[in-house]
Amino acid sequence: MRCPACQHDNRPDRRFCTECGARLPASCPACGAATEPGEKFCGDCGAALTSGAAAAPAHSPSTPVPQLLADKIRQGRASIEGERKQVTVLFADVKGSMDLAEQLDPEEWSAIMQRFFAILCEGVERFEGFVDKFTGDGIMALFGAPIAHEDHAQRACYAALHLRDAARAYASEVRARHGVPFAVRIGLNSGEVVVGRIGDDLRMEFTAQGHTVGLAQRMEALAESGHICVSEHTARLVEGFFTLHDLGRTQVKGAAAPVGLFELGGVGTFRTRLERARSRGLASFVGRERDMTVLTAALDRARSGGGQVVGVVAEAGTGKSRLCAEFLDLCGAQGIPVLTGHGVAHGKSIPMLPMLELWRAFYGITDDDPPEAARAKIAGRLLLMDDGFREALPILFDVFGVPDPANPSPPLDPEQRQKKINNVVKRILHDPAYAGGTRVILLEDLHWFDGASDSFLETFVESAPATRDLWLLNFRPEYQARWMQRSYYQHLPLQPLAPDAIRQLLRDELGGDPGVAGLPEMIHTRTKGNPFFVEEVVQTLIESGHLAGKRGAYRLTAPVDALQVPTTVQAVLAARIDRLGEREKQVLQTAAVIGKTFGEGLLQRVLGRVTTIDEAARGQAISTLIASEFLFEAALYPEVEYSFKHPLTQEVALRSQLRERQARVHAAVAQALEEAGGNLDERAAEIAQHWAEAGDAGRAAR
Repeated sequence: MRCPACQHDNRPDRRFCTECGARLPASCPACGAATEPGEKFCGDCGAALTSGAAAAPAHSPSTPVPQLLADKIRQGRASIEGERKQVTVLFADVKGSMDLAEQLDPEEWSAIMQRFFAILCEGVERFEGFVDKFTGDGIMALFGAPIAHEDHAQRACYAALHLRDAARAYASEVRARHGVPFAVRIGLNSGEVVVGRIGDDLRMEFTAQGHTVGLAQRMEALAESGHICVSEHTARLVEGFFTLHDLGRTQVKGAAAPVGLFELGGVGTFRTRLERARSRGLASFVGRERDMTVLTAALDRARSGGGQVVGVVAEAGTGKSRLCAEFLDLCGAQGIPVLTGHGVAHGKSIPMLPMLELWRAFYGITDDDPPEAARAKIAGRLLLMDDGFREALPILFDVFGVPDPANPSPPLDPEQRQKKINNVVKRILHDPAYAGGTRVILLEDLHWFDGASDSFLETFVESAPATRDLWLLNFRPEYQARWMQRSYYQHLPLQPLAPDAIRQLLRDELGGDPGVAGLPEMIHTRTKGNPFFVEEVVQTLIESGHLAGKRGAYRLTAPVDALQVPTTVQAVLAARIDRLGEREKQVLQTAAVIGKTFGEGLLQRVLGRVTTIDEAARGQAISTLIASEFLFEAALYPEVEYSFKHPLTQEVALRSQLRERQARVHAAVAQALEEAGGNLDERAAEIAQHWAEAGDAGRAAR
């Protein structure tokens, strides 16, 4: 099956392109004919389609998990056989289902619920959630496990809103056909759970467990019909990204203290972490003078007549978005037009999402514009440039989701359609009316782009030299593309902030009260110059009551013995660890138990005791972890020593493991240290600590 975005040939059973990740056209499982979303039966052979009204639940025992999700789960399955995970749990069910079932024939009720289960599973899996189990009249779903997501709470909220709206539409259908009310309630809660083993058929052999799950179920029970009830733990993670209505605090069974409840209303105003940080009050912009100079020089070259492309690359939280935002403010102050598009974590399955945002800005289309106004803006802008664009308008209207009923788009196969759209884009970029001035185009988070958006980005980059534009792109190190080899492309790696810059940032944030004087050094030691981590640690201290006051004038209200890892930071790091291969993840987790710094020989001996990875594969895994900047070589003589690049990475990798595995690895470390020989008195405290952590107090004392 040929991908419409990149033209790669895929196997017939693929749902997404294995080259670029774009969704492939659906086909009938019986005859192979092309099908459209929403069709219940094949138009060629009459076979039932899995999206039809009588479809079974999306991955009940009779139907498989969607291929893309299944591949991701299988990739890390063996490494998540019993782990601690930060997740958001979603419960959804039919209110009063027993009364409804009594009013209907069992066969009718079964058909209603089968369709309902299909709606629920489709909504959950749309945002890469996992349906953990069916509860008779509903489901329990996990976001953040078995696939870790740094935005698990946001994904769960998007899924809940989608399910609420889909269930309301389905309820109208049930009421009209069967004459009974059909109301759905949804509950969400976020926190830490223990996730059990996953079998070969992708079913949980035992489910996620912990207080977090029980509290999510309580949220569902407290939700009104047709509404979504969210706990304070989830609300804290998604505030601003969604509209939340405070329902007060309620004593919930199983919770020691009253729990804050919120109703999830809809999508909020924030789209990025930077927007949320701006609402709190941005921290000082420090330590980026050299990087701003690089961007300013690139803008000068673009103004001189040669389009430029700059890629800002760094790990999450290093300050890519903040740097770009400060630069765009400078451009705006000079009257330079700015266009923006953003990738979002759940957007890989939504074709063209960031590009449509960019194009809507280009044409001046707002969310309030009706289809007629949107079509008028597109046509007005293009026909003013060149009347020859008139024939392409129907296709462009389709792309923007505002088709013209009087002039529909001609039927084209996906390849022809993609070529026509690419040609229009190239004509726009090379048109004198467009290329006459300088623009700055910011595209953020390319690592979350779908395949079709990546394809268009390549078209834009190829056309950049013919313009006076500066294309400013940012992404994480794992993102790679062919256009990075172009001579007019400049790579700008962003480094963590230097110690002096961090101290200045914290001085501006905390103030000069003597009680907080020791915090900057503690925070810098923990965060290693990552601005996002710094801000989240400070915010956690405020929320926990350790700091009181206001920005620039905080005072310490309780001693800070140790700095907790904020849940937001933990989710970011856990998601990065989960992207590792199974072998590399096992090595990293084992190393985390040994300590921040460890010798190569010790690591090899311990791995030999607690894993089945052979020595050659262990060496390859260590090399991969160094190349991915999880570890670095701390010493070469007399023995090679490795160290974690970031102390929080070690802590998250350690915390993700069940205590049983930690104890087993601690015991292996203690035995390996004893067997290494030498002066054991020098390492007595270290050996004793590992035996104590392994639960063997006798050996620890000896």
